[in-house]
Amino acid sequence: MALAVPPAVPTAGRGIPLFDSWAGSKLAKTFDLTWLKDCTIGIDAAYFLESLRLQEPLLSGLGGSLALESLLIKAVRDMQSFGLSLHFVFDGLDTGNTNDSIAESKRASELATSAFEQSGRGQSSLASQTFKAAGFSDTTTLFEIMKKTLHEIKVPFIVAPYSALGQLVYLEQSPSQFIDAVLGSSELFCFGIDKVITRISPETSQFTWIKRQDCLDELGNVPVPTFVDILLLAGSNILPQFPPISNLAVYPKGPSIRLLTELLASCGGSGARLCATDPVSKLQDMDAYFDRYKRALTIVRHHVVITAEGDVGPLNKERAPDDTHLCIGVRLPEELYMYLSRGMVRPRVLNWLTTGTVLITQPLAGGDSEVYQDLVKTKLDPLRRQALSLLSEPIHRYYHTIAVTTRLSFDLKNEGLYNMKEQPLMKDLLSSWNVKLDSFKDVYSEDTPPGTLQFAMAFLENKDYAASSVSSKPKAGQELLKDSREILANVVYRFLQLRGYVNEKHQLTPWGKVLQEALNASGMNRADEEAAFIAVELLRLGLLNPDTMFLGYSGAPGHGTNIDMRNAMLVSRIACLGKIRHEQKPYSGTLSRHLLAYQSMTSSIRSSLRDLLEMTLVALFLEGLVDRDRDDWMDLSLRLPFQQEQTCALGVLTLHYLDDLAKFPNPTSRELQSEIKTKCQHAILYSDFSASLEKAFNIWDSVYKAVKVAGDKVNQSDREMWKDVNGWLLQRK
Repeated sequence: MALAVPPAVPTAGRGIPLFDSWAGSKLAKTFDLTWLKDCTIGIDAAYFLESLRLQEPLLSGLGGSLALESLLIKAVRDMQSFGLSLHFVFDGLDTGNTNDSIAESKRASELATSAFEQSGRGQSSLASQTFKAAGFSDTTTLFEIMKKTLHEIKVPFIVAPYSALGQLVYLEQSPSQFIDAVLGSSELFCFGIDKVITRISPETSQFTWIKRQDCLDELGNVPVPTFVDILLLAGSNILPQFPPISNLAVYPKGPSIRLLTELLASCGGSGARLCATDPVSKLQDMDAYFDRYKRALTIVRHHVVITAEGDVGPLNKERAPDDTHLCIGVRLPEELYMYLSRGMVRPRVLNWLTTGTVLITQPLAGGDSEVYQDLVKTKLDPLRRQALSLLSEPIHRYYHTIAVTTRLSFDLKNEGLYNMKEQPLMKDLLSSWNVKLDSFKDVYSEDTPPGTLQFAMAFLENKDYAASSVSSKPKAGQELLKDSREILANVVYRFLQLRGYVNEKHQLTPWGKVLQEALNASGMNRADEEAAFIAVELLRLGLLNPDTMFLGYSGAPGHGTNIDMRNAMLVSRIACLGKIRHEQKPYSGTLSRHLLAYQSMTSSIRSSLRDLLEMTLVALFLEGLVDRDRDDWMDLSLRLPFQQEQTCALGVLTLHYLDDLAKFPNPTSRELQSEIKTKCQHAILYSDFSASLEKAFNIWDSVYKAVKVAGDKVNQSDREMWKDVNGWLLQRK
């Protein structure tokens, strides 16, 4: 597999388009890949992901990946076959000086909309290219697949405190030289590296790199600081392009590296002087840009890294300005950077605290729906507040006073101020949970180990076990949790109480009993129990219904009676919660913008639930309730629920079957159903259509059983509707 240089407008935020087009054709040099034998190559995970993502054209149309794991394993094995050792580095926290994520997500959403329209017109090839261009606005879910896969195949990785680029340069330039070279984007030159591998192609046994000295020579022997200014002003995720050079009235040939070199030469090679004087475009708001330039320069000169000794701090610390934190972000306790670096916790909630902003970007579909907007703005807000409280309470009081606001892609005027002092103390609320291994070692099995939702509910449904789990000991009198099973069990117990399924006496609440019924009826694997859990969450939020949510969206049921379409809608939405039986290959088949929009809502719920779980885990460590002398950080993360996102593929498959049946006058005919299943197999390649359909119907059964025991939690008319849909579906299974 060849790792191509990312496109001109990289969705992963990597690359300097002006530089890439200039240097790629004249300065990039190709060598035999055997030259790198026995070398350790540091890899920018975001850059690498972009090349893998492009091999899944319809990823954006599904809301996730079905093939990333296999694509990553193949790419890694191919490079290892040439004797290369690999070390991946992932981005950590935001610096606050990157490009506008909301604007980028809106662009991706617009492109995805165009792709669905092209697909509807039969322009499948064009639609595929547009989906590629749309990218995937929330790369966090894809990074988690990468981390899990790398961990399982024993390829080392680290999550940087902030930029992976700065961390990679540190690893390459350290006296210990942890890595020999770096595979990544041209932005690495901003951080002071002297050569960058831009492509590794095992298929042709070659690699390509660009050397900084060649660039300096080509530009007339400019000094390194001027070269860095050229790259910064050329425009990238670090800093937007210098505005005046896009003025075609003044520069008719358009922006270029040569033009920036000439402009800087006229200002003594100083980017600061060029920004301050702006001799060309007096109408531009250059003050704001000049400020961003200075911040960007500080970030690349004094990027924060984690050292071999585990210390976190800026490079060239002795020369770093005292207000570096204003450019990079609020510093967190060192312990948290360690948990981040090992993959135990994701950057998302930590970012909220360091940037003071909860950023809600535009999803690929559904962002214009009032139902979606109400969900992310109002209904999920309490979960975000709980997650922030869990994180901030155990650390320094300074963090209790940080003002955190919510920035919504669809309501930029909204502030949604979080006042930490007004939140109930999570520590007091959850202090009764300190369950030891001896208390539950006879309860779990290999199918339902601690950390699974079914194990937790099986333990709590036994009133004797539940009663014995209440701890009244003060923190000082508690024995530390050591075994990973103890830690995972206590995290899930606390999580269930936070979500209102368990009360302070460790007894199931009415909603807890509904959840218990859903879990008992679900399958024994994680995907099944997580589907059942999210279904109950949707039921509580009033979102598990066939109501019109995305008016005018393509991919809704379109055949049969109104009742047929209503029923197919509800069953298909529930199927979106499950996992399709599909080969580890890129998806090729029918799509539904409507179900992708619904998946945007379920994804938001899943992410919020995962935030709560991770912050509950982190709080246990920060409060000193867990033995920190361990090395299973990533394993703890992987064994907690909601670790990976599901696509809407199972929902699309289910809708395709039910809608096709509705075209015929005899949809309850077993012979017809068998024919439709066989025909539909060709509509979604690489799937096990029948097994997937059975999976979708099993999810329906578990959710329906939960609805039946919900009592007045579901109103009478809705219960009747569910009963009718169930009877209708029984005739079509």
